[in-house]
Amino acid sequence: MSGATHCRFLIIGGGIIGCSIAYHLAKAGEKDIVLLEKASLTEGATWHAAGLVGQLRSSRNTTRMLQRSVELYDRLESETGQAIDWKKVGSLRLACSPDRMMEVKRLATMARSFGLEMQVITAQEAYDLFPLIDPKGVLGAAFIPTDGQVDPASLCQAIAAGARRQGVTIVQGKKVLDATVTNGRITEVQTDDGDYSAETVVLAAGMWSRELGKKLGVNVPACAVEHQYLVTEPIPDMPKGLPTLRDPDRLVYYKPDAGGRLVIGGYEDDTVPFGDHGIPGEFARQLLPENFDRFEPLATYAGQVTPVVNTVGVRQLINGPIPYSADGDFVMGKAPELDNLFVATGFLYGIAAGGGAGAIMAEWILEGRPSLDLWPLDIRRFSYHHGTRAFMYPRAVEHYAHHYKMRYPGQESEVARGIRRSPLYEILKARGAVYGSKNGWERPNWFAPEGVEPVDKPGFAEQNWKPYVAEEHRSVREGVALIDQSSFSKFELRGPGALDALQRLAVSNMDKPVGSVIYTQLCNERGGVEADLTVTRLGENHFYIVTGSGFGVHDAHWIESHLPADGSVFLIEVTSGKAVVNLCGPKAREVLAQAAEEDVSNEAFPFATARRITIAAAPVLAIRIGYVGELCWELHIPTEYGAHVYETLQAAGAPLGIRDVGYRAIESLRLEKGYVYWSADVTPDYSPYEAGLGFRVHLKSKGDFIGRAALERQKAEGVARKLCTFTVDDALPVFGGETILKDGRTVGLVSSAGFGTTLGKTVLYGYLPSGLSEEEDFDIEAFGEHYKARRAAGPLYDPQNERLKA
Repeated sequence: MSGATHCRFLIIGGGIIGCSIAYHLAKAGEKDIVLLEKASLTEGATWHAAGLVGQLRSSRNTTRMLQRSVELYDRLESETGQAIDWKKVGSLRLACSPDRMMEVKRLATMARSFGLEMQVITAQEAYDLFPLIDPKGVLGAAFIPTDGQVDPASLCQAIAAGARRQGVTIVQGKKVLDATVTNGRITEVQTDDGDYSAETVVLAAGMWSRELGKKLGVNVPACAVEHQYLVTEPIPDMPKGLPTLRDPDRLVYYKPDAGGRLVIGGYEDDTVPFGDHGIPGEFARQLLPENFDRFEPLATYAGQVTPVVNTVGVRQLINGPIPYSADGDFVMGKAPELDNLFVATGFLYGIAAGGGAGAIMAEWILEGRPSLDLWPLDIRRFSYHHGTRAFMYPRAVEHYAHHYKMRYPGQESEVARGIRRSPLYEILKARGAVYGSKNGWERPNWFAPEGVEPVDKPGFAEQNWKPYVAEEHRSVREGVALIDQSSFSKFELRGPGALDALQRLAVSNMDKPVGSVIYTQLCNERGGVEADLTVTRLGENHFYIVTGSGFGVHDAHWIESHLPADGSVFLIEVTSGKAVVNLCGPKAREVLAQAAEEDVSNEAFPFATARRITIAAAPVLAIRIGYVGELCWELHIPTEYGAHVYETLQAAGAPLGIRDVGYRAIESLRLEKGYVYWSADVTPDYSPYEAGLGFRVHLKSKGDFIGRAALERQKAEGVARKLCTFTVDDALPVFGGETILKDGRTVGLVSSAGFGTTLGKTVLYGYLPSGLSEEEDFDIEAFGEHYKARRAAGPLYDPQNERLKA
């Protein structure tokens, strides 16, 4: 250690992401920043990137991050004196099918919600902007005037120059080989020319990140796949100032290039993984052999979009590896395995994201969290299987092929399935289960009745599962149902310090009698909700924690990061050890009374309590709580007993018409009841008071906890926004992201939505400024159409919880 060069921040990787992080750390006033690059700057994937800069993505905060890129590129040349060839020429997205036109309208609505200017234009207007296209068959287009294109290498060098001017040390030609980890921290980084120590290490090594992460015991589900684009010979009389162009129906994109040429790329089926068995040699500033056969379908499509390319030659076909991840999106944030490692990798569109991602990562590093909730990009959304070759590469290839293909809401991946299965998987499959995938788990989305093909047929307006999900919904409201929820993430918190630890973490008073079930939130210092979960007290120093299927890594990391270091409390994951069967509906007690040895009457087993009971020959932890708004027990069962318990309940419930229910019905049931979903309706951007969960904040009955000061201020001063519920009489095609309007003005964004079968109405949630939260009449914009919406004053179904407590 004594011979190591010390710095405060050590950044590994000299592509645009690493350089941008260094630049923004320095811009924030930080000193003692070192960036290590194994070759020269830009020589990984940055130098051969196409250079398109688009801003609109499927989440508001990701879009905001990309808008920050444009803000940086607007000023960078004047700030650094280095040309970056930034052209804010706008972007054009064609629609050549009715569904694609619906998608364009949906994107326009989302853009409006996100505060990004986007115009829906005619085929003729698209032709006027890009006269090389053949407008025949084009139904319309979307135009974003603030998008553009940039030279990737020049951009990266300019950002690096800006970082150097602020004191960042950039060392090129120094390869990181390994690192030493002591007590959960990286204490030394070894290179091929000397060692480094740092307070914080940032892994921004692109396609090399996974291999380096593996040496550190860190799961980094980032990889690379081959991507090709061609550069044409000069096109005679090519118009100046053309926007970038995307035709997703024909899978291609365009960027006008110097000398009157066009860059044409796209996303074909069956691209080739790169580096799946290790990145070869000292791969740097290298291209891969051209594959004209694989590019031919894209070339054919390009000839249809822009016939002129059929008459000019090909100057070059470029084939290079581009970053990807297990779900096609970025991999960002603090690695949960180590205390001082941050990760920023897997950037498919790194040039578009580079400026904003660097700014966000600098915030994350300096403040412990970004200013925007970026759960869709957070490394903690991944589990172990995401980083395996068997899962990551097939999923990356699939996501690549679907980059432009129509992807409907609710559409499931088809590859790398069956990774995690509950003990009921085969039983439910035989009963018509149509499975979806969540965090590797196979979960029934709905059940196809006999004679109905058990496959999803997704769409915007119509989905084949709707009538069957409605029947499942009604069975929960009117009868009795079973739901396999084995995919819940489940933990035990044990030790003499367990209660004190939970009291510090949770907003609710956790010092309740053994057998109590407590729904609560874990907040950050700003009062934002970091986790939304249930805790059951099993003993004086023993608690059982249940959270969502996809939130286990995130929530466990948050909890463990705030446990005392004295060993007085520890968290154990028990997800695999417990199957969960949800028994719900007004007739649930009749079924449980038949199957269980113990008294399950309301007097013996009231709401929000847990008991250990026996069902047939199985030991079961029965938790009387649920997410559907009816009498309900979550039955947590040792995995090997899961099928036995399910079969016993099925037999006991047969005379009552018991039926199987999937996750799509859960969604409509919880919307009617007013239950929120973490990552959509409530996030670290929102507090319990803003989300309507203030009743879970126990300021009077407990002492200090994380976020208390911020929540006390909100309680005293009020909040600036509130989560509200809306209904629309029509059955709308809504999925979240729609615009909430008041008198024609955008006032909010729909966080989640669906059709409430019991109510016979569409139910939507969204935040409003507090000044509008008492108003009743609003409009919802969906697919470009406006619908009258009515704000509801509280939960729409069983507002007094009479059915829960019956």
